[in-house]
Amino acid sequence: MRRTTPSARLALTLTTSLTSLALLSACTSSDTTGSAAGSGGGAKGTLTLGMSQDIQGWDPTNQPTYQGWAAAAVYDTAVRCDADGKPHPAAARSFTFEPGNTGVTLRLRPGMKFSDGTPFDAAAVKANVEYTQKNAAAAARFAGWKVTTPDNLTAVISLTAPNPLLTDRVCALRIGSPKYLAAGKTNKAPVGSGPYTLDAKATTNGSTYSFVKNDAYWGAKDFPYQKLVIKVLTNETAAINALKTGQIDGSLITQATYDQAKSSGLKIWSKKSQVTRLLITDHLGKKVPALGNLDVRRAMNMVFDKDAIAKNLYRGLAEPTAQIFRPGSAAYIDGLKDPYPYDVQAAKALMKKAGYANGFTLEIPYLQGQNLEALMPVIKQQLGLLDIKVKQVTLSGPNAIGDLLSGKYPVPVWQLGNYANSEQDIIDYILSDGIWNVMHQKDAKVDALWSKILTEDAAQSAKDQQELNRYVVDQAWFVPMAETSTFYAYSSKISVPAATDPSGLHPMLWDFK
Repeated sequence: MRRTTPSARLALTLTTSLTSLALLSACTSSDTTGSAAGSGGGAKGTLTLGMSQDIQGWDPTNQPTYQGWAAAAVYDTAVRCDADGKPHPAAARSFTFEPGNTGVTLRLRPGMKFSDGTPFDAAAVKANVEYTQKNAAAAARFAGWKVTTPDNLTAVISLTAPNPLLTDRVCALRIGSPKYLAAGKTNKAPVGSGPYTLDAKATTNGSTYSFVKNDAYWGAKDFPYQKLVIKVLTNETAAINALKTGQIDGSLITQATYDQAKSSGLKIWSKKSQVTRLLITDHLGKKVPALGNLDVRRAMNMVFDKDAIAKNLYRGLAEPTAQIFRPGSAAYIDGLKDPYPYDVQAAKALMKKAGYANGFTLEIPYLQGQNLEALMPVIKQQLGLLDIKVKQVTLSGPNAIGDLLSGKYPVPVWQLGNYANSEQDIIDYILSDGIWNVMHQKDAKVDALWSKILTEDAAQSAKDQQELNRYVVDQAWFVPMAETSTFYAYSSKISVPAATDPSGLHPMLWDFK
């Protein structure tokens, strides 16, 4: 059972942590902006964004925050988190988080409706929580939630155990029409209450998604564009050319096109917020026996030249790293010497010692549009030096994210964001029920340290978080390669005053002005 951090600790971490507001005791907030339904805001024309991956269906529980502009267009959330993880009113005009992170009371705005005409009320919140608990790949994040509805506009969420990341979870809950969810056809078209509705006639699945503004949206003034168009451009060369010629107004770019974007006069937002890594989640060797051997996992670390990857693959716009945590976070270990320096011969010796001199076969899942195109050949080549035969499994369609996180493939590769609050990293990547710990294998050492972390003051918690970091480094649970930045290039014709993504990956839909 998880216990919350004492309130004294909150005062120390509140201003610096991306998700520390999830630890808030008795947090109450209300909307004082006076936004009125139908206040359409500025009458700008069309905002066109490039997206490096296709939309993976419309189920509100299956929407990643990464490049989640389409989902943000059609679905609302009760509460919206800013760049620092601070909660703000959204569909809930006001809210109160209970002491100890044991629940939250949401007071909804009156008169809201989904695009199918059904009411967005407390019963809808309850239906979405229950649907998420049964249907989402991330269902574990909402386990133990119970929703009561004392009246039509009040939803009370109670937890069976305190959750230090409750605020983050509430902000992540996208809400769709209960009638739509019950029909079971969530991948055909969205039915939400967001600032836009999908224009099906102007949409070509897999290529172009068009949306028209919902002027009845409570916060319509925050979305100045009358139309939103999202173009799927999985080829980065095509994306940068579309930016330069004005076919799109903004897109994520990588180190490969950074100089080209800069010299073309495009504006660039950037933030160092990711670590490229292999996640070796089958520590017990249940699915791939070789991965249960520590020497094999260490050998896998030693065949990657991290300095060369940072310099060549990421064009010098990255730093080699031996740990998954963000510098400055509590779990980060300053001056940590890489225990697995690049040494192919030593790695081969470890494989021989482990009894795997002839290697083994390993399936690694792959999704387009995740900036992995240049990395996958390197992974295949370097693991091939150990006779590890990598089979790339390309995932696509509405089940891609679910398949990725299902545990079918115990070694995902991803450029994962790392948080200012390293407890979030521990929850997502290390704990047995973590969404990215896809095999969900328990570890007594991890569980013991986590129990201590959640009951300690900030100083002692940092020490134990660093001990946990050392443990997973020593056990080679990951193959961290480079600490990278995300880059978002956009036209000078639009404005992005601030990027408010709590994960620091890109501007959110409401950031475009």
